[in-house]
Amino acid sequence: MSEHIGPALDRLDRLVRQRLAEGDAGASYVASLAAKGRGKIAQKLGEEAVETVIAALTEDDAALTSEAADLIFHLNILLAERGLGWDAIATELDRRHGISGHAEKAARQQKEP
Repeated sequence: MSEHIGPALDRLDRLVRQRLAEGDAGASYVASLAAKGRGKIAQKLGEEAVETVIAALTEDDAALTSEAADLIFHLNILLAERGLGWDAIATELDRRHGISGHAEKAARQQKEP
């Protein structure tokens, strides 16, 4: 993995949290999206996920990279709006490390009502 992914995500997270705290919807895309509510943030994340899938299937690596960056950006907004961050994601990934994907999925399904 690239050595600069951690610092890049930290930098993004700081900027997103700053923009959310400032709340200036006229000056910040992050603040304007957040002002529309969690549902709109989640909708935008879903749109970016679809665009990422389309790029993966029909476009070149540059397009996929661009869409993946948009996806991560919007995921960061949603996480920050919920009071979560990359540390929570890392903790969950660490918890899953060494567990078969099939076993992990089966365990989640057993917890569902």
